[in-house]
Amino acid sequence: MLVRTLSGTPPRTVLPEGTIDTQMHMYLPGFPAQPGGPDLPAGGLPTPDQYRQVMRWLGIDRVVITQGNAHQRDNGNLYACLAEMGDIARGVAVIGSETPEAELDRLAGARVIGARIMDLPGGAIGLDALEAIDDRAGARGWMLAVQFDGSHILEHEARLARLKSRWVLDHHGKFFSGVTPDSPQVAAMKRLIDKGNCWFKFAGCYESSKSGGPAYEDVAAVAREVAVHAPERIVWGTNWPHNLARQNADYPDDATLADTVLGWLPSADALRLALVDNPEALFGFAPFRGATQ
Repeated sequence: MLVRTLSGTPPRTVLPEGTIDTQMHMYLPGFPAQPGGPDLPAGGLPTPDQYRQVMRWLGIDRVVITQGNAHQRDNGNLYACLAEMGDIARGVAVIGSETPEAELDRLAGARVIGARIMDLPGGAIGLDALEAIDDRAGARGWMLAVQFDGSHILEHEARLARLKSRWVLDHHGKFFSGVTPDSPQVAAMKRLIDKGNCWFKFAGCYESSKSGGPAYEDVAAVAREVAVHAPERIVWGTNWPHNLARQNADYPDDATLADTVLGWLPSADALRLALVDNPEALFGFAPFRGATQ
């Protein structure tokens, strides 16, 4: 049975005050998995109380809770988790073109500030709905969290370049076919970032790395390239509770993983940008005024 590690030796990297984890999922009882998505995570529900332990361990002050694929278009669990976490949390929900305006009002009142596009198996809303979701998010000042196989980014670049909303490319771009800093896909990523409304998320490097841990050299090379190109457009997330892990051998040590990934940033200034200033701008957090937990 999978047992999550929730505490331990802190990371060597000291996370700055106000750090925001921009990619994670949490779950509460009473919200079953929905048809079309994966099962709930292995090892029992990863609850808000468990995540608070991880926050204390790593030095995280604020969080963005992303709707998990298990719940598809049912945002009930997200509502419950946002209420449980309070004002330190914001949410990224799943909405469709059919979602009533009253429901969008309710989501906004619950501190949802974004909509998720997940064009991979198990995702609830794919790239076919990109423009429709952009219209709805843009009208409310929300952002988009976009995830697909970045190997195909050249095919989608023109559409992505036309997005009106702020948006982030999730999970290091998920270049499943493998890329290098000189690949045309990375050049396309830079062009999109240079449009001014695109961010790049450091999270879940193990999901697309071909070289593997502990260093993830292939993902690291691209991450360093993008971070030097646009340090003001990098955000970071733990990807807790590492939903693809089904056994302890696959479960990363969160402190070690944070040290590895944050070590790809070029400077202390870039670290503060990625953990505090950039996610404040992308996700609409107010400047940090001190812990409220």
